[in-house]
Amino acid sequence: MRRDFSLPEEDTDFLTNLSLQWEAVRNGGDWVIIHNYPVPPGYNTNTVTAALKIDAGYPVSQIDMVYFYPHLQLTSTKTIGALAATPIDGKSYQRWSRHRTGENPWRPGLDNISTHIQMINFWLERELIK
Repeated sequence: MRRDFSLPEEDTDFLTNLSLQWEAVRNGGDWVIIHNYPVPPGYNTNTVTAALKIDAGYPVSQIDMVYFYPHLQLTSTKTIGALAATPIDGKSYQRWSRHRTGENPWRPGLDNISTHIQMINFWLERELIK
């Protein structure tokens, strides 16, 4: 697994404890790529590769959105909104344009990859009940 850049120790520990393979890839930006990420029932697949864009200034600057490969669809045939294709590491990922709100802002020193993963899980579940 590639480790093109370093993450804070708490992020490395968290990712390692997920028991999923992950990479830190420098490809037109810095990306954390998590393989075989579980998706709840109701989608067209059980696992995806999830990518997180790590911007300069992280962990003070926030992680925003999530990118999935392959593209997700709901088995109910309802449409998932605010999506766009984004090339990452030679593949077409599906960008989920989901953001923190004023009521739930990024908190430097508290938020990190683990809290962003919680947001991703919330977004996946919320899409199922829309």
